[in-house]
Amino acid sequence: MECFLILEDGTVFKGCSFGARKPVFGEIVFNTGMTGYQESLTDPSYRGQILTMSYPMIGNYGVNKEDFQSDGVHVRAFVVREMCELPSHRLKTETIHEYLVNNDIPGIYGVDTRALITKIRQHGTMKAAVTTSKDHEKIVNELKAMGFPSDDNLVAEVTCKKVERYEGGSKKHVVLIDTGLKLNIQNELVKRFTVTKVPFNHSPDDIRKLKPDALFITNGPGDPSHPEMMATTVRTIRELHQEMPVMGICLGHQLLGLALGANTFKLKFGHRGANQPVGKDGRVFITSQNHGYAVDDKTLGGTGLEVTLINQNDKTVEGMRHKELPVFSVQFHPEARPGPHDTMFLFDELAKMMEAKPCR
Repeated sequence: MECFLILEDGTVFKGCSFGARKPVFGEIVFNTGMTGYQESLTDPSYRGQILTMSYPMIGNYGVNKEDFQSDGVHVRAFVVREMCELPSHRLKTETIHEYLVNNDIPGIYGVDTRALITKIRQHGTMKAAVTTSKDHEKIVNELKAMGFPSDDNLVAEVTCKKVERYEGGSKKHVVLIDTGLKLNIQNELVKRFTVTKVPFNHSPDDIRKLKPDALFITNGPGDPSHPEMMATTVRTIRELHQEMPVMGICLGHQLLGLALGANTFKLKFGHRGANQPVGKDGRVFITSQNHGYAVDDKTLGGTGLEVTLINQNDKTVEGMRHKELPVFSVQFHPEARPGPHDTMFLFDELAKMMEAKPCR
Protein backbone atom coordinates (compact mmCIF):
# COMPACT_ATOMS: atom_id res chain seq x y z
CA MET A 1 0.00 0.00 0.00
CA GLU A 2 1.18 3.51 -0.83
CA CYS A 3 2.48 5.32 2.25
CA PHE A 4 3.92 8.76 3.00
CA LEU A 5 6.46 10.26 5.38
CA ILE A 6 5.51 13.91 5.86
CA LEU A 7 7.74 16.48 7.57
CA GLU A 8 6.53 19.60 9.35
CA ASP A 9 8.04 21.85 6.64
CA GLY A 10 5.76 20.23 4.05
CA THR A 11 8.31 17.83 2.53
CA VAL A 12 6.74 14.51 1.48
CA PHE A 13 8.59 11.23 0.95
CA LYS A 14 6.63 8.54 -0.85
CA GLY A 15 7.05 4.85 -0.10
CA CYS A 16 5.20 1.63 0.71
CA SER A 17 3.65 0.52 3.96
CA PHE A 18 4.87 -2.42 6.04
CA GLY A 19 4.26 -3.41 9.62
CA ALA A 20 1.04 -2.06 11.15
CA ARG A 21 -1.14 0.27 9.08
CA LYS A 22 -2.05 3.31 11.12
CA PRO A 23 -1.10 7.01 11.15
CA VAL A 24 1.51 8.11 13.69
CA PHE A 25 3.20 11.40 14.62
CA GLY A 26 6.59 11.86 16.24
CA GLU A 27 10.09 13.31 16.02
CA ILE A 28 12.10 12.12 13.01
CA VAL A 29 15.67 10.93 13.80
CA PHE A 30 18.25 8.72 12.10
CA ASN A 31 20.68 5.98 13.11
CA THR A 32 23.91 5.31 11.19
CA GLY A 33 24.51 1.74 12.38
CA MET A 34 24.93 -0.98 9.76
CA THR A 35 23.39 -3.54 12.15
CA GLY A 36 21.42 -3.41 15.38
CA TYR A 37 17.96 -2.48 14.13
CA GLN A 38 16.35 -4.85 16.61
CA GLU A 39 18.23 -3.30 19.53
CA SER A 40 17.25 0.17 18.30
CA LEU A 41 13.56 -0.66 17.96
CA THR A 42 13.46 -1.90 21.56
CA ASP A 43 15.66 0.84 23.08
CA PRO A 44 13.48 3.00 25.40
CA SER A 45 15.61 6.03 24.47
CA TYR A 46 13.72 6.14 21.14
CA ARG A 47 10.38 6.72 22.86
CA GLY A 48 8.31 9.23 20.88
CA GLN A 49 10.52 9.10 17.79
CA ILE A 50 10.22 7.97 14.18
CA LEU A 51 13.44 6.12 13.46
CA THR A 52 15.21 6.18 10.08
CA MET A 53 18.05 3.76 9.34
CA SER A 54 20.84 5.03 7.10
CA TYR A 55 21.94 1.53 6.08
CA PRO A 56 20.01 0.70 2.87
CA MET A 57 18.79 -2.87 3.58
CA ILE A 58 17.07 -3.57 6.89
CA GLY A 59 15.68 -6.88 8.11
CA ASN A 60 18.16 -9.16 6.35
CA TYR A 61 18.83 -11.20 9.51
CA GLY A 62 15.26 -11.04 10.80
CA VAL A 63 14.31 -10.78 14.47
CA ASN A 64 15.46 -13.12 17.24
CA LYS A 65 14.74 -13.55 20.93
CA GLU A 66 18.25 -12.73 22.18
CA ASP A 67 18.75 -9.09 21.12
CA PHE A 68 15.77 -7.31 22.68
CA GLN A 69 16.73 -4.36 24.90
CA SER A 70 13.34 -4.11 26.60
CA ASP A 71 9.98 -5.85 26.61
CA GLY A 72 8.51 -3.88 23.69
CA VAL A 73 9.06 -1.57 20.72
CA HIS A 74 9.49 2.10 21.63
CA VAL A 75 9.81 3.86 18.27
CA ARG A 76 6.56 5.26 16.88
CA ALA A 77 7.40 4.28 13.30
CA PHE A 78 10.26 2.80 11.27
CA VAL A 79 11.67 4.26 8.03
CA VAL A 80 13.94 2.24 5.70
CA ARG A 81 15.18 2.23 2.13
CA GLU A 82 14.74 -1.50 1.50
CA MET A 83 12.85 -3.96 3.70
CA CYS A 84 14.09 -7.56 3.44
CA GLU A 85 11.22 -10.04 3.18
CA LEU A 86 13.37 -13.20 3.20
CA PRO A 87 15.86 -12.91 6.08
CA SER A 88 18.55 -15.50 6.69
CA HIS A 89 19.85 -16.20 10.19
CA ARG A 90 19.97 -19.31 12.36
CA LEU A 91 18.30 -17.52 15.31
CA LYS A 92 15.54 -15.65 13.48
CA THR A 93 11.98 -16.24 14.63
CA GLU A 94 10.15 -13.73 12.41
CA THR A 95 10.66 -11.07 9.76
CA ILE A 96 10.92 -7.37 10.52
CA HIS A 97 7.48 -6.90 8.92
CA GLU A 98 5.93 -9.59 11.14
CA TYR A 99 7.61 -8.16 14.21
CA LEU A 100 6.23 -4.66 13.59
CA VAL A 101 2.76 -6.04 12.85
CA ASN A 102 2.80 -8.02 16.11
CA ASN A 103 3.81 -4.87 18.03
CA ASP A 104 1.38 -2.53 16.21
CA ILE A 105 4.17 -0.31 14.83
CA PRO A 106 3.94 1.11 11.29
CA GLY A 107 6.84 1.17 8.87
CA ILE A 108 7.53 2.71 5.48
CA TYR A 109 10.03 1.39 2.93
CA GLY A 110 11.16 2.63 -0.47
CA VAL A 111 12.07 6.02 1.00
CA ASP A 112 15.15 7.86 -0.26
CA THR A 113 16.74 7.72 3.18
CA ARG A 114 19.93 9.39 1.95
CA ALA A 115 17.99 12.50 0.93
CA LEU A 116 15.93 12.35 4.14
CA ILE A 117 18.99 12.18 6.39
CA THR A 118 20.71 14.95 4.47
CA LYS A 119 17.64 17.12 5.10
CA ILE A 120 17.61 16.31 8.82
CA ARG A 121 21.31 17.16 9.08
CA GLN A 122 20.76 20.48 7.31
CA HIS A 123 17.57 21.58 9.07
CA GLY A 124 17.75 19.70 12.37
CA THR A 125 15.34 17.27 13.98
CA MET A 126 11.74 17.87 12.90
CA LYS A 127 8.27 16.66 13.68
CA ALA A 128 6.97 14.11 11.18
CA ALA A 129 4.12 11.74 10.37
CA VAL A 130 3.84 8.35 8.71
CA THR A 131 0.45 7.92 7.08
CA THR A 132 -1.45 6.49 4.11
CA SER A 133 -3.60 9.65 3.95
CA LYS A 134 -3.28 11.78 0.82
CA ASP A 135 -4.53 14.90 2.58
CA HIS A 136 -0.99 16.14 3.09
CA GLU A 137 -1.93 19.74 3.83
CA LYS A 138 -4.04 18.62 6.78
CA ILE A 139 -1.20 16.48 8.13
CA VAL A 140 1.30 19.36 7.84
CA ASN A 141 -1.05 21.67 9.76
CA GLU A 142 -1.40 19.04 12.48
CA LEU A 143 2.38 18.68 12.69
CA LYS A 144 2.86 22.43 13.04
CA ALA A 145 0.27 22.58 15.80
CA MET A 146 1.60 19.67 17.86
CA GLY A 147 4.44 19.88 20.35
CA PHE A 148 7.56 17.73 20.36
CA PRO A 149 7.25 14.38 22.15
CA SER A 150 9.89 15.57 24.64
CA ASP A 151 7.38 18.15 25.93
CA ASP A 152 5.98 15.18 27.86
CA ASN A 153 7.84 13.27 30.53
CA LEU A 154 8.76 10.27 28.38
CA VAL A 155 10.75 8.68 31.20
CA ALA A 156 7.53 8.16 33.15
CA GLU A 157 6.26 6.03 30.25
CA VAL A 158 9.25 3.65 30.18
CA THR A 159 10.46 3.38 33.79
CA CYS A 160 9.87 0.21 35.81
CA LYS A 161 6.68 0.22 37.86
CA LYS A 162 8.02 -1.46 40.98
CA VAL A 163 11.26 -2.20 42.84
CA GLU A 164 13.05 -5.31 41.54
CA ARG A 165 16.12 -7.04 43.01
CA TYR A 166 18.66 -9.17 41.14
CA GLU A 167 21.26 -11.27 42.97
CA GLY A 168 24.48 -10.87 41.03
CA GLY A 169 28.20 -11.43 40.84
CA SER A 170 29.03 -10.01 44.27
CA LYS A 171 27.46 -8.76 47.48
CA LYS A 172 28.26 -5.17 46.53
CA HIS A 173 24.86 -3.54 46.11
CA VAL A 174 24.01 -1.08 43.33
CA VAL A 175 20.72 0.80 43.20
CA LEU A 176 19.84 1.38 39.57
CA ILE A 177 17.49 4.29 38.83
CA ASP A 178 15.54 3.19 35.76
CA THR A 179 15.02 6.19 33.47
CA GLY A 180 14.61 4.02 30.35
CA LEU A 181 16.90 1.05 30.85
CA LYS A 182 18.56 -0.98 28.11
CA LEU A 183 18.77 -4.59 29.31
CA ASN A 184 22.44 -4.94 28.37
CA ILE A 185 23.27 -2.31 31.01
CA GLN A 186 21.39 -4.28 33.64
CA ASN A 187 23.11 -7.50 32.51
CA GLU A 188 26.59 -5.97 32.85
CA LEU A 189 25.80 -4.67 36.33
CA VAL A 190 24.34 -7.99 37.51
CA LYS A 191 27.49 -9.79 36.32
CA ARG A 192 29.43 -7.72 38.87
CA PHE A 193 27.02 -6.70 41.63
CA THR A 194 23.71 -7.30 43.36
CA VAL A 195 21.31 -4.84 41.73
CA THR A 196 18.08 -3.24 42.91
CA LYS A 197 16.15 -1.47 40.15
CA VAL A 198 13.87 1.40 41.18
CA PRO A 199 11.53 3.77 39.29
CA PHE A 200 12.80 7.21 38.22
CA ASN A 201 10.85 8.96 40.99
CA HIS A 202 12.02 6.77 43.88
CA SER A 203 12.80 9.17 46.73
CA PRO A 204 16.28 9.68 48.24
CA ASP A 205 15.10 8.34 51.60
CA ASP A 206 13.64 5.21 50.01
CA ILE A 207 16.95 4.63 48.23
CA ARG A 208 18.88 5.10 51.49
CA LYS A 209 16.68 2.40 53.09
CA LEU A 210 17.96 -0.05 50.47
CA LYS A 211 21.51 0.51 51.83
CA PRO A 212 23.29 0.74 48.47
CA ASP A 213 27.04 0.74 47.94
CA ALA A 214 26.60 2.82 44.77
CA LEU A 215 24.02 4.61 42.66
CA PHE A 216 23.62 4.08 38.90
CA ILE A 217 21.46 6.16 36.53
CA THR A 218 20.50 4.65 33.17
CA ASN A 219 19.85 5.84 29.65
CA GLY A 220 16.39 7.01 28.62
CA PRO A 221 14.28 9.27 26.40
CA GLY A 222 13.31 12.90 26.35
CA ASP A 223 14.54 16.20 27.71
CA PRO A 224 16.70 15.75 30.83
CA SER A 225 15.65 19.19 32.09
CA HIS A 226 11.93 18.39 31.97
CA PRO A 227 10.37 19.81 35.17
CA GLU A 228 9.28 16.38 36.41
CA MET A 229 12.82 15.04 35.95
CA MET A 230 14.29 18.03 37.78
CA ALA A 231 11.90 17.43 40.67
CA THR A 232 12.61 13.69 40.95
CA THR A 233 15.73 12.01 39.54
CA VAL A 234 17.86 15.17 39.42
CA ARG A 235 16.92 16.04 43.00
CA THR A 236 17.75 12.49 44.12
CA ILE A 237 21.21 12.57 42.51
CA ARG A 238 21.88 15.98 44.06
CA GLU A 239 21.02 14.66 47.53
CA LEU A 240 22.91 11.37 47.29
CA HIS A 241 26.04 12.05 45.23
CA GLN A 242 28.15 12.88 48.30
CA GLU A 243 27.05 9.74 50.16
CA MET A 244 28.11 7.01 47.70
CA PRO A 245 29.80 6.40 44.34
CA VAL A 246 27.64 7.40 41.36
CA MET A 247 27.78 6.38 37.70
CA GLY A 248 25.55 7.56 34.84
CA ILE A 249 25.17 6.50 31.21
CA CYS A 250 23.55 8.58 28.43
CA LEU A 251 20.50 10.30 29.97
CA GLY A 252 22.06 9.44 33.34
CA HIS A 253 25.12 11.44 32.29
CA GLN A 254 22.96 14.46 31.48
CA LEU A 255 20.94 14.15 34.70
CA LEU A 256 24.16 14.01 36.72
CA GLY A 257 25.35 17.20 35.06
CA LEU A 258 22.08 18.94 35.90
CA ALA A 259 22.16 17.68 39.49
CA LEU A 260 25.58 19.23 40.09
CA GLY A 261 24.68 22.57 38.51
CA ALA A 262 25.51 22.31 34.80
CA ASN A 263 23.07 22.89 31.92
CA THR A 264 22.06 20.72 28.99
CA PHE A 265 21.05 21.64 25.44
CA LYS A 266 19.38 19.96 22.49
CA LEU A 267 21.66 18.89 19.65
CA LYS A 268 20.74 19.80 16.08
CA PHE A 269 20.16 16.17 15.04
CA GLY A 270 21.70 14.09 17.83
CA HIS A 271 24.16 11.20 17.86
CA ARG A 272 22.66 7.83 16.99
CA GLY A 273 24.76 4.95 15.71
CA ALA A 274 27.61 2.57 16.49
CA ASN A 275 30.47 4.60 15.03
CA GLN A 276 30.94 7.75 17.13
CA PRO A 277 34.62 8.54 17.90
CA VAL A 278 35.18 9.61 21.49
CA GLY A 279 38.47 10.41 23.17
CA LYS A 280 40.90 12.75 24.86
CA ASP A 281 44.68 13.11 25.17
CA GLY A 282 45.51 11.02 22.13
CA ARG A 283 43.29 7.98 22.80
CA VAL A 284 40.07 7.40 20.85
CA PHE A 285 37.27 4.84 21.30
CA ILE A 286 34.57 4.03 18.73
CA THR A 287 31.29 4.12 20.62
CA SER A 288 27.60 3.32 20.32
CA GLN A 289 25.32 6.29 21.02
CA ASN A 290 21.67 7.29 21.07
CA HIS A 291 20.93 10.75 22.40
CA GLY A 292 19.55 14.12 21.35
CA TYR A 293 20.83 16.27 24.25
CA ALA A 294 24.28 17.07 25.63
CA VAL A 295 25.87 18.65 28.70
CA ASP A 296 27.05 22.21 28.06
CA ASP A 297 30.77 22.26 28.87
CA LYS A 298 30.65 26.04 29.33
CA THR A 299 28.47 25.55 32.44
CA LEU A 300 30.70 23.07 34.31
CA GLY A 301 32.46 25.76 36.32
CA GLY A 302 31.68 25.40 40.02
CA THR A 303 30.13 21.92 39.62
CA GLY A 304 33.24 20.02 40.63
CA LEU A 305 33.03 18.10 37.34
CA GLU A 306 35.75 17.94 34.71
CA VAL A 307 35.55 16.66 31.13
CA THR A 308 37.23 13.29 30.58
CA LEU A 309 36.06 12.45 27.04
CA ILE A 310 35.07 14.54 24.01
CA ASN A 311 33.18 13.66 20.84
CA GLN A 312 35.77 13.92 18.08
CA ASN A 313 33.18 15.04 15.50
CA ASP A 314 31.46 17.99 17.20
CA LYS A 315 33.51 18.35 20.42
CA THR A 316 30.55 17.83 22.76
CA VAL A 317 31.06 16.36 26.24
CA GLU A 318 31.16 12.54 26.26
CA GLY A 319 32.55 11.88 29.72
CA MET A 320 32.77 13.64 33.10
CA ARG A 321 34.35 12.91 36.44
CA HIS A 322 34.13 14.74 39.77
CA LYS A 323 37.46 16.17 40.89
CA GLU A 324 37.07 14.96 44.49
CA LEU A 325 34.14 12.53 44.76
CA PRO A 326 33.75 9.00 43.28
CA VAL A 327 31.27 10.27 40.70
CA PHE A 328 31.53 9.87 36.91
CA SER A 329 29.47 9.45 33.76
CA VAL A 330 29.65 8.83 30.02
CA GLN A 331 27.33 9.94 27.23
CA PHE A 332 27.82 6.79 25.13
CA HIS A 333 26.86 3.12 25.69
CA PRO A 334 29.82 0.95 26.79
CA GLU A 335 27.53 -2.09 27.12
CA ALA A 336 26.86 -2.06 23.35
CA ARG A 337 30.44 -3.12 22.52
CA PRO A 338 30.89 -1.53 19.08
CA GLY A 339 34.68 -2.11 19.10
CA PRO A 340 37.44 -2.29 18.17
CA HIS A 341 38.63 -1.40 21.69
CA ASP A 342 35.58 -1.47 23.89
CA THR A 343 34.87 0.51 27.05
CA MET A 344 33.43 -2.23 29.27
CA PHE A 345 36.15 -1.36 31.79
CA LEU A 346 33.96 1.55 32.88
CA PHE A 347 31.71 -0.85 34.81
CA ASP A 348 34.83 -2.12 36.56
CA GLU A 349 35.74 1.48 37.41
CA LEU A 350 32.54 1.66 39.42
CA ALA A 351 33.58 -1.49 41.30
CA LYS A 352 36.96 0.09 42.14
CA MET A 353 35.24 3.20 43.47
CA MET A 354 33.01 1.07 45.67
CA GLU A 355 36.04 -0.72 47.12
CA ALA A 356 37.85 2.55 47.73
CA LYS A 357 34.89 4.33 49.31
CA PRO A 358 32.11 2.16 50.68
CA CYS A 359 28.99 4.17 51.39
CA ARG A 360 28.51 2.78 54.90
